[in-house]
Amino acid sequence: MILHIVPRATWAAAQTAGVYEGDTLATQGFIHCSTEHQAHIPATALFHGRDDLLLLVIDESRLPVPITWEQGDPPLPDKSPFPHLYAALPLDAVASVHEYRPQPDGSFAPPTDL
Repeated sequence: MILHIVPRATWAAAQTAGVYEGDTLATQGFIHCSTEHQAHIPATALFHGRDDLLLLVIDESRLPVPITWEQGDPPLPDKSPFPHLYAALPLDAVASVHEYRPQPDGSFAPPTDL
């Protein structure tokens, strides 16, 4: 399962535009994604305490290019790679959208209700 974390307002803008490019496609050449076991790591590091986040569940079969698996920076302790999408995300590749709320201390836990 491939996931992408996005603020609610950014996702709403993408739906109006008809395509989602994230905040890194133009600057880094890809859209950062995670597995369900990794999502809490970037969420806590980048979005600590934010309560406006969504998790997009991506159907890989609907993507214009295959997912590329690469080490994060810094790499995870277990050396597991992160999925990266080197293209814009077509809206029809999003199979479902879920609220992603922080825990009371502001950190995020791995999602369990997908």
